[in-house]
Amino acid sequence: MPWPRNGIFPVDERLKLHQEKSGPSMDELKEWMEEKPTNKEVEPNSRLGGAITYMTSRWEKFTLSLRVPGAPLDNNLVERALKMAIRHRRNSLFYKNERGAWVGDLFMSLIHTCNLMKVNAFDYLTTLFRNVEEIAKNPSHWMPWNYKENQPEPHA
Repeated sequence: MPWPRNGIFPVDERLKLHQEKSGPSMDELKEWMEEKPTNKEVEPNSRLGGAITYMTSRWEKFTLSLRVPGAPLDNNLVERALKMAIRHRRNSLFYKNERGAWVGDLFMSLIHTCNLMKVNAFDYLTTLFRNVEEIAKNPSHWMPWNYKENQPEPHA
């Protein structure tokens, strides 16, 4: 199968490629993981035994990319989002009062939304502070996904 010019395979072609290239290796890995504890080559309570148990018990989910068109190979996007929430929870232990925590939560939510929308959070927040009166008139026009087209024209 030739590599597409834009570097992106259609989902059905990508699924076929995963099945052809990764499928045999994954089948071989599963066989290996199933035989090690059976042949008593690995202790079930060892680190390797625990890893094998973890993998084999979640095998269907780990191999979705071999069966479902468009399934991602990893969940890095979700992991990054969770890390952000965990980091914020840890940092919020140092707020001095409930109002400070509320403001911190608000800014964290805005910054994370900007990241998801691929908007520079600093530019977005700066724009909000410069346009307080316009935002009060129509707040829905000042969300991270639409604020650029709703900015007033700069004065010459």
